[in-house]
Amino acid sequence: MANDIFKPSEVGIKAAQVTVQPGHGTAGRHPTRQFLDTLSGHDDPGMFGRMFPTLPPLAIPDAALQELADAMKDANPDDTAGDNTNIPAGFTYLGQFVDHDITLDLTSIGEKEADPLAVENFRTPALDLDSVYGLGPDGSRHLYVRGGAGDSGKNPGPKFLIGKTVPTPDGTAQLPELRNDLPRSPEGFALIGDHRNDENLAVAQTHLAMLKFHNKICDRIGGGKPAEAVFKEARQIVTWHYQWMVLHDFVERLTEPGIVDKILHEGRRFYRFKKWPYMPVEFSAGAYRLGHSMVRETYSFNRIFTPGGVTAATLRLLFTFTGLSGGIVGDLAPNPPTGPTPVKTLPSNWIIDWRRFYDFSPPATPAGVTLNHSRKLDPFVVAQLHTLPGGGGSLPFRNLRRGVMLGLPSGQDVARAMRIPNPLTPDEIATGPDGAVAKKHGMHKDTPLWYYILKEAQVRKSGERLGPVGSTIISEVFVGLVHGDRQSYLWQRGKDWKPDLPSKVPGTFTMADLLRFVEDISPIDKITTL
Repeated sequence: MANDIFKPSEVGIKAAQVTVQPGHGTAGRHPTRQFLDTLSGHDDPGMFGRMFPTLPPLAIPDAALQELADAMKDANPDDTAGDNTNIPAGFTYLGQFVDHDITLDLTSIGEKEADPLAVENFRTPALDLDSVYGLGPDGSRHLYVRGGAGDSGKNPGPKFLIGKTVPTPDGTAQLPELRNDLPRSPEGFALIGDHRNDENLAVAQTHLAMLKFHNKICDRIGGGKPAEAVFKEARQIVTWHYQWMVLHDFVERLTEPGIVDKILHEGRRFYRFKKWPYMPVEFSAGAYRLGHSMVRETYSFNRIFTPGGVTAATLRLLFTFTGLSGGIVGDLAPNPPTGPTPVKTLPSNWIIDWRRFYDFSPPATPAGVTLNHSRKLDPFVVAQLHTLPGGGGSLPFRNLRRGVMLGLPSGQDVARAMRIPNPLTPDEIATGPDGAVAKKHGMHKDTPLWYYILKEAQVRKSGERLGPVGSTIISEVFVGLVHGDRQSYLWQRGKDWKPDLPSKVPGTFTMADLLRFVEDISPIDKITTL
């Protein structure tokens, strides 16, 4: 779901560079086409690799890709017929949070520069919440509260810092300062494990929920134990429940119920490694970019910023009220304020109402509280992502071009390699205005992998779930990332382990269960849980 793209100078091994400037999709190390082309099997290639190393790359001119990208614009973003009632909108941004978790590279700058292709020194992709925990209380002290009186507060305690919001008017009343922002530096930078999670407000509030989840678990464990022991126990509980939730509540919503248990029983067929997981480009540059199709142009964020309220929460506004992309600048903000932004911290009237992003039924979402659905899994992407801010251009074109530059195979070749019994036909791919453009350039027979997966979801699953190619890549990689983590519940307890925190259905754990447990459903409405 990242918005990065390779420039021509980044293609060869000799030109590979490490970017240390913070920025979404730019910092850190990236795979190169030349390196990927050296891979010939399912050994442990390093951080990056291919699931299908023997398939030929698909080459398509930029002009054809641009025309297809232009045809992928959602012409009716407010039409409810394009909504996916199977997937609430919160999962769009949980997916981006997860993307940052599995792609975060905490390797030192020196090691990155010595090994720019991440063959020897790298952090293996994992669902381990490094994006939240950083290097822990010892290595990332700035993320944690001070310890108790036992050490005179000289060392970090087991809990995370939580930031404060700026009071804002609420009609004739005032919304108070609340503990509902990310912790921030004096100049507004988020003090979190992964700066990318402060780029979009929905992702930032998801990260905040994870901080509060950990703190609640610390409270549940209680006193009487050393801070180090509380932290270690809390991190394991949080991480295992998060891993189970991602596999069963997130992945299975995108794919199909039961697919995770099926893979755990029968084994992974295509995402294979000997010892250490890697990031396959068929996943990162192809299948997992499905999230761009799920993005809405407007949201009902809370009772204030909603259609019919002060204004709807547009995608652009969700970027505005952040520290990385927007106008949260700490002490640099004018006092008194001169406008909505710049602002010191998040305004209280921009705290999320989670009832509008996840389904907590029962009880059903009450009247006046709109549940945002994600957009359907199909080839159409909202207009705002076709004109990215800062001159970023068209995200669909960038996705298509990146697939070509990394040498991804066609969707048809991947389907044949998987032995999918009923792959998409050229006529099915040629349907619709986007399909007509694909046919014009021969892409109905040799189709970019990302576009094929979206078209497969549209044609075979009515846009509600992924089809067989997309489902296989997504589910196998996520299961493999958890299974390859020696500290995961799959390694430590096995596939029969079940969550044991309070939940609507005992033995399961969903994102809605996590938010109920945190007891912070809609702070501006003083609703803690449901």
